[in-house]
Amino acid sequence: MTVIILLAIVGMILQGVFITVEHKQKYLAADILKGCAALMFVSIGCICYQQVSHNSLGLKIFIGLIFGMIGDILLNLRFVLKQNGQKAFLAGILAFLIGHILYLTALIPLTDNLILDIAIGAVLAAALLTYIFKTMEVKMAFKIFGVFYLGAVIIMTVMAINIALVTAGTHDIIYAIGAVLFTASDIVLIFNTFSGTTKFSLRITNLSLYYIGQLLIAGSLFVLR
Repeated sequence: MTVIILLAIVGMILQGVFITVEHKQKYLAADILKGCAALMFVSIGCICYQQVSHNSLGLKIFIGLIFGMIGDILLNLRFVLKQNGQKAFLAGILAFLIGHILYLTALIPLTDNLILDIAIGAVLAAALLTYIFKTMEVKMAFKIFGVFYLGAVIIMTVMAINIALVTAGTHDIIYAIGAVLFTASDIVLIFNTFSGTTKFSLRITNLSLYYIGQLLIAGSLFVLR
């Protein structure tokens, strides 16, 4: 437990330094710091996974965290590889999508309301995407990726919340809170990226919510038995 707490503290410090360095437009150094911060929640996931009795569920979440780290690095590469920035951004979204699909497959066996969860998630995602596409200028490639990505993220979050409400298990509650923070960070990222006005305060909010969300998802494995 002590090691997990130390890794989380180091990760949050690295994430804070990364935000500062990125704001100074030192993008290569920032991406390295972001990768190091992501390595901390992957390390937490790895340590916790060793203690998990539900190996299939734990393995999927752990691999999902690895794809989250890959997505972290790729998303920020858009600032380093300016000529291929869009490709790096889309590759990052794809990595996160794979991670969320893994999270989804881990949750599906735990829910008793799969169809309802999917239906609620799909409706919420459709409503959000409709608003985004009507109010913001989004390129077609981002629209295509956005439909699948947001759909997976929101359905996963709805499923996590419903499981937590039914079981009231510590693991499920921690995971659900992490999923909600992750989804909130994505929504903030979308509005800050495509609304036409980028605000540093929203960037801080996006990155903070995201990182705490990933820490909680990784840490939830510690109490999974």
